[in-house]
Amino acid sequence: MNLSKDEIQHIAKLARLELTGEELEKYGGQLSAVLNYIDQLKEVDVKGVEPTAQITGQENVLRGDEIKNWDEKEIEAALADAPEREGRFIKVKRVIE
Repeated sequence: MNLSKDEIQHIAKLARLELTGEELEKYGGQLSAVLNYIDQLKEVDVKGVEPTAQITGQENVLRGDEIKNWDEKEIEAALADAPEREGRFIKVKRVIE
């Protein structure tokens, strides 16, 4: 699947990339090669093959969340380094995008 220059520019715009003409040519060729490889993979017969996310047998090794109640001394020590606070809360700037 060879992408047209317009398609490559559209993909770059969606990715918020400003590409030069040379970069459009280079990356367009690379992207077309990736898509051609994906087309090849679509032709592989996978009937009878179970879908897998991983094959190592490893399981989640993260610990479970545990609630630990802090005493006033621990709370004050944690809040002491906060640049701004409001009562027992750390005050941060509002983030809106």
